[in-house]
Amino acid sequence: MMATPYCLDSNIFLYAFSKTPRDAAKARTAREWIAREDWGISVQVLQEFYVNAIRTPHDLKHDEALAMIEEIASSRPVISIDVPLIRLALQIKNRYGVAYWDAAILAGARRLGANVLVSEDLSHGQDYGGVRVLNPFQTA
Repeated sequence: MMATPYCLDSNIFLYAFSKTPRDAAKARTAREWIAREDWGISVQVLQEFYVNAIRTPHDLKHDEALAMIEEIASSRPVISIDVPLIRLALQIKNRYGVAYWDAAILAGARRLGANVLVSEDLSHGQDYGGVRVLNPFQTA
């Protein structure tokens, strides 16, 4: 697998189909990121997307969320969760004091070879051992 410069977090996908008027700018920005060819994700991101997409306020149907996951998984690099990834996530958690789930996404980004995690959930501009966080909604 070739390294990819960007790793997308689940919030990018959730905003992409938000119908909430206050999220209109974020939805446009998210769709622009998804339309790009230079990103990958981890299995964890797909899981988080599914769990949140079928809940209120998103309320996607199971089949709709599954179709989106299948489309992403067939067209982008996807990093699996395994014991070495968990170990790396625990090292990141310990070193940077972030939640385990955020550390696991950072570990997935590192394994992708991505030097940027596109997310609103961590500190914009912060470097976590070679993976910098970019919040694409800073101005949205």
